Amino acid sequence: MWHYRETGSGRPLVLLHGIGMSHSVWNAVVPYLSARHRVIAFDIPGFGQTPPLPAGTPPTPANLVDALEQSIRELDLEVPLDLAGNSLGGYLALEAARRDLARTVVAISPAGLWQKHPPPHVKYVFGAMRFMALHLPAVSRGAMRVPLLRELLLAVPISAGSRRMAASDAIGAVESLAASTAFEETFDATRAPFSGRGISVPVTVAFGDRDWILPKGSRSRDGLPRHTQWVEKRCWGHVPLWVDPLGVSELILEGTRSNPQ
Repeated sequence: MWHYRETGSGRPLVLLHGIGMSHSVWNAVVPYLSARHRVIAFDIPGFGQTPPLPAGTPPTPANLVDALEQSIRELDLEVPLDLAGNSLGGYLALEAARRDLARTVVAISPAGLWQKHPPPHVKYVFGAMRFMALHLPAVSRGAMRVPLLRELLLAVPISAGSRRMAASDAIGAVESLAASTAFEETFDATRAPFSGRGISVPVTVAFGDRDWILPKGSRSRDGLPRHTQWVEKRCWGHVPLWVDPLGVSELILEGTRSNPQ
């Protein structure tokens, strides 16, 4: 069973975070969602409080969604259900839809929409952040307490406007990155492009105009069904959950309404 945080009531909504993070990335968004949904925010294996997949099972999208389905069944959640994910979590939500586990999907800055592989700069940006989190933890935490440094360090990997994050949230993000026991293995195992043209349920894909992790060349529409709703959001970066929680929640709630059944 994956570790999770649950709140609210109503039709279940599963939230999936990005690589190097945990369910807490959704903390600012959840209050807006829980008035309408029973919200289940998971820790993906190897992140947060969920242990990695068993030895010998690489954390590919397919294997991660196998484990997600098992956790969903153990919670007695009826499928298909609503799914929302950011970055890697968006990739997993789309993979779940491909397997008929999803009622609706909202994918925010989803990974996997590149033609062959992630943009080359991604491994260097994440690698530098990971190095600082692991080997310079005091420096990293100190930088997160200064709004200007927070903006400079997090504008690319998270979002422009990160100076508006609470220092405690920024420090928590650094600590989650340092504690990610499956970071490198998951990064390597999730490089394959996604293909899900057979998805039949409503899909919303949103990218920010300031997403410098996944620029326009990594947002191919070829792997998604024609009915996918594509949204570009002004002033959003790759992880806009802290800088615009209301806008993120409105996007998700609108996406869950797109299937009247």
